[in-house]
Amino acid sequence: MADKLRCAVIGAGGIGLDHLHSLTTCHRAAAVALAEANPQRAREASARYNISRSYADYHELLEQPDIDAVTIALPNHLHAPVAIEALKARKHVLLEKPMATSAKEAAKIIEVAKTMKRTLMVAQNFRFNRHTQLARQVVDKGDLGEVYHIRCFWLRRAGIPRIGSWFTQKSKSGGGCIYDLGVHLLDTCLHLMKEFDVATVSAQTYAKFGPRGLGEMDWGRSEVDPKRTFDVEDYGVALLRLKSGRSISMEVGWACFQDQQAREYGIDLFGTAAGFSLFPARMFRNTIDAQETIQYNSSKVPYPEDRVHHFVHSVLDGKKLLVLPEESLKVQQTLDALYASAGSGKEVRLG
Repeated sequence: MADKLRCAVIGAGGIGLDHLHSLTTCHRAAAVALAEANPQRAREASARYNISRSYADYHELLEQPDIDAVTIALPNHLHAPVAIEALKARKHVLLEKPMATSAKEAAKIIEVAKTMKRTLMVAQNFRFNRHTQLARQVVDKGDLGEVYHIRCFWLRRAGIPRIGSWFTQKSKSGGGCIYDLGVHLLDTCLHLMKEFDVATVSAQTYAKFGPRGLGEMDWGRSEVDPKRTFDVEDYGVALLRLKSGRSISMEVGWACFQDQQAREYGIDLFGTAAGFSLFPARMFRNTIDAQETIQYNSSKVPYPEDRVHHFVHSVLDGKKLLVLPEESLKVQQTLDALYASAGSGKEVRLG
C-alpha cells in the first residue's frame, strides 16, 4: 500500500484552488502537478500551493506516469470528456458536481471507470458537511420514524455567477441554478432518504433577472463573454415522487426578492416521530408536556468533512466511497428529468 496518493488538479479556477488546498492539507496526499490553460491562473496557483509542475494542456499531464489520481474542476461540459480520458490513462478520478450534462454522458464515465478498474467519485461536498452526517445518523437510528417528505431550498437575493461566464452559458454549463445549487440539495436529500429511485418529476424554471443583467455576484475566475450571454434558468422549483411513494420538494434561485434574515439554504425532514432541519442540525419533536427543539453539535462524525480527503483515504485503503458513482448517475437522470419537465410543462416519469 502506498504511503501517499500522488494527485494532480485539472483546472485552477475557484474550485480547483479549493481542491489544491485540500490536497496540501491531507497528510496522505501529495499534490504533484496541475493543468491550467490560463497562464496567469496557472502561475498563481503554482506559487500559492508550491506546485512545481504545471501543464497548459491536460493531455500532457495525463501522460505522466507518477500521477495516481486527478481531481477535475472544469466547466460542466468538460466533465465527461476529461474524466473519460483520465480514466483511460489509468488515473483515479474525483469529479466536481454535476457529474456531467446528461445521464448518457454520466453512464459512459462509469462504464470506463469499471473497465479500467479505477476509483471514480463525484465531489458532492454537502454529504460530508457535519450537519448532514449528523442528520444521516439520526435517520439511521430511526429517531424520526418514517421520513415521508423532505423540503429543501437554496435562495439567494442576488447571487448569479458573473453573467457571461461559463455558468450562465447553457452550452458550457448545461443548466443554471439547478445544476449549480440544486444538485447539492437533490443529492443530499436522496442520500438522507436512503433512496435514489425517483419515479416522477414535475418542474418549472424561470429566467427573470439574468437576462436583464440583474442579480449578479462576483464569483468565479473564468473569462466572461463580452456579449454577457445568459440562456439558463435563475430560479427553479420541483416536486419529486420516489418509487417508495415518499416525496421531495425543491426550490432554488440565484436571484429572487426574499427576506435576507431567513436561511439562504436549508433541508427540512418530516418524519412520523420527529422532524429534523439543516443547517444548523436541529430535531423537533413533541413530548407529553411540551414541544422540544434539540440542537446537534457532536464533534464526532464518521467521515472526514473534506470530500477530497475522503477520496484520498478511500483510494489508498480500498474502502467504500460515501458517494457511489451509481448514485450520482441517478442524480443526473433526475436532473435530466427536471429540465425535460420544465421544457414540456408536463410531469416526467423515470424508468
